[in-house]
Amino acid sequence: MTRGLGLADPERENAVLLAIIEAATSGPGVEPLAAAVARVITEATATDVCFVHVLDDAEPSLTLAGATPPFDAQVGAVRLPLGTGVSGWVASHREPVVIADRKQDDPRYVAIPELRGEAYTSMVSVPMESEPAGLVGVLNVHTVARREFDDRDVRVLRTIGRLVAGAVHQARMHRRLAAREEAHGRFAEQMVAAQEAERQRLARDIHDGISQRLVTLSFHLDAVRTFLGHEEARAADENLATACDLVLTTLDEARAAIGALRPPVLDDLGLAGALAALARGLPDVRVVLDLDDRRLPEHVEVALYRIAQETLQNVLKHADADEVEVRLEATDGAVHLTLADDGVGFDPATGTRGYGLASVRERADLVGGTVRVSSRAGTGTTVTVSAPLDSEPIDEGFAENT
Repeated sequence: MTRGLGLADPERENAVLLAIIEAATSGPGVEPLAAAVARVITEATATDVCFVHVLDDAEPSLTLAGATPPFDAQVGAVRLPLGTGVSGWVASHREPVVIADRKQDDPRYVAIPELRGEAYTSMVSVPMESEPAGLVGVLNVHTVARREFDDRDVRVLRTIGRLVAGAVHQARMHRRLAAREEAHGRFAEQMVAAQEAERQRLARDIHDGISQRLVTLSFHLDAVRTFLGHEEARAADENLATACDLVLTTLDEARAAIGALRPPVLDDLGLAGALAALARGLPDVRVVLDLDDRRLPEHVEVALYRIAQETLQNVLKHADADEVEVRLEATDGAVHLTLADDGVGFDPATGTRGYGLASVRERADLVGGTVRVSSRAGTGTTVTVSAPLDSEPIDEGFAENT
């Protein structure tokens, strides 16, 4: 019969606690953390196996999050309702349990075939809890040979449990934050896609409906002018000419609305080509372009194009600029769009042109981006938008789905 955990030496005990701290700070994942802790505990205490059961978020149960081999294959597969088995009892009562022998006779014991409890004689089970984490789970150690675990052993294991509880709590918070950020990214991408799908639908409706009817009406008006008699044509010519002009003007407006709703150049040429066309469309302004032509995720391309559209409209309306520079730089992790003019500038504190920047910031927020504005009266304005890229830039064979 063996006694205790073999930690009677205070220096040995401190070394074990330091090893646990090191394992607990090895990374943000719950499962890697639990596996590292289980390994350190069995090596330091000369026990045969260690199980780390973590309290589930959604239901009152424990899930095996870490174990020493060969039971590491069962991680995630073994679940225990609170109150069931020794571990469930410890979680419910937040009290340790020590069983030196004949654990089958303990009414709290429930055999878990996957963990082969009958192969182990002695065990200690302690709650893993701390402030502010509260109860996080249960820590168990088992030995094949009969072992007497004393109060000191339980105290050491509870201290280890507190250290692990804090680390598991931090890992869970990190996981939740990452999941929240991922969900926000998916939501933003879906929102941009939905907005662009609706714009495309409206553009198609205008093209297939209003535009086609205006073209047909123009043909009919021309036909009326052709077939009216000479005297009638002379009398009606002024009104017919006015009607034809109105039709053509309305048709031009409809085509402009279609282009604003869903610019075909973005689909045909990608973001770099679309930005070049947008900048060169500014009247009486020199254009300097430095554009990375790699394709980006669609929702990012759409957002940056809309931002450039808004910013260049502000340049046209307010800047009185002679030159505009447009730069687009894409790396594996981010994309940067810079729009700079040499116009009159403004004081960002007073926001003389700030009303246009609100929508720019909103669009950047949708793709997780940031906006930086640099301007001073008489020195021009530079707007820089940076947005993260969650994946590698898409190659030239990229096809729009919207």
